[in-house]
Amino acid sequence: MLIVLTGIDGSGKTTAARALVESARADGRNALLLANHAARRRLSLLSERFGWTLPPRVADFIETTVRLFNVLVNHARAHKFDGLVVMDRHLPCQLALRQANGLGRGRLLPWLLGKLPAPDLSVHFDVDPRLAHQRVTARGTDNETLADLEAFRAAYRSLPEFDDFVVVDAGGSPEQVYAQLNRVIAGSEAMSIPWN
Repeated sequence: MLIVLTGIDGSGKTTAARALVESARADGRNALLLANHAARRRLSLLSERFGWTLPPRVADFIETTVRLFNVLVNHARAHKFDGLVVMDRHLPCQLALRQANGLGRGRLLPWLLGKLPAPDLSVHFDVDPRLAHQRVTARGTDNETLADLEAFRAAYRSLPEFDDFVVVDAGGSPEQVYAQLNRVIAGSEAMSIPWN
């Protein structure tokens, strides 16, 4: 079973992904966590350290290249893995970032989305950008403004792919969000999606 988690920074998707894989392993199931990052955090930290700002199209080129590489490598790994695969982020994340930054969808990312194996379940972690900003600020490893997070959330909701996402309310505690995620998975299992 392939599950993809999406959501803005501070929505808790990485925490939930780790908990899901750890729980599956504790139950004796094969489970694999794969991260499809785009190096945004590293670029942000480098920009802050050296005092320069990348033009949006340059930043997008770097982020898209890194994300594409990770997605392709991780799909190859997932194909060889027998069990639960949880992907933290995917190509819709890059499409949302492009939208939030005023860039078009382009042709490559939508084309690849149509060619790659579709996930059995795509879960979107929706959260109020103000709460997400508090979380991001508290962890101190990102440099996201409230306006960035608001634009990112709106961009996700504007994606045509959003209609295929199962949306969970990520505004609660990690335990509450994880419980919602488990209910979503249980519902998918009831619809005969196998979980090896």
